[in-house]
Amino acid sequence: MTTSLALQESDSFQPLALSTRSDLTAFLMDLVAELLADSYMLVAIVNEEDRNIARILASNWIHDAIELVGHDLIARLAQLPAAAPGARPRSLLVSHAPAMPELLSGEEAALLDVLGHCELYALAVQAGRQRYYLLLSSEHVDRIDESRLVSAQMRCGYALSQMPDLLRAAVTRDPLSDRERECLLWVSEGKTTEEVALILGVSGNTVNNYVTHAIQKLSASNRAMAIATAIRSGMI
Repeated sequence: MTTSLALQESDSFQPLALSTRSDLTAFLMDLVAELLADSYMLVAIVNEEDRNIARILASNWIHDAIELVGHDLIARLAQLPAAAPGARPRSLLVSHAPAMPELLSGEEAALLDVLGHCELYALAVQAGRQRYYLLLSSEHVDRIDESRLVSAQMRCGYALSQMPDLLRAAVTRDPLSDRERECLLWVSEGKTTEEVALILGVSGNTVNNYVTHAIQKLSASNRAMAIATAIRSGMI
């Protein structure tokens, strides 16, 4: 039987040798399954023009949901309720939004509810000198296993500490949008345009447009060169 990445790390409590975005995605997906959550988002917060901006490093949120919620709200969700390493995490229930006007408006809470993020936990994850934020959410209240969150937070910090250069590059030099990166990643896995379109729920023309934009942004001459550049730079 194959043991998941997260459970392997739980048993040995040793940091995993994560080296690519694919490794990171596999680790986070396993972690989410172990915690009985539905969604995850790994975020770095950068300050630009006196504003805190969320840079999404890994996520299984639907792309349209990210666009609807917006990076400003994501930054607020990540920072304000975030539990520091070792502290007891507390859930953020979108139904309580009226009591938290400094964090979440009623309209924003309703949107999160509709999108299936009814209960959220924000964990501050320390990896060396860098701090990241892991958002975990569920469609149902009290589904996420709170008793495992502190351990998961620590394991995530160990895992991220194995790939500082890749994450730093993703924060500072990644010109790709989330959907452009997704398309390149699936193409790099050997998927055809039609298969990528089916996976992402968009048209083939849309996939081609995303890939074309990625090629232009990476100053590549074709798909193969764009994929090679993205892999070398740690973007996929």
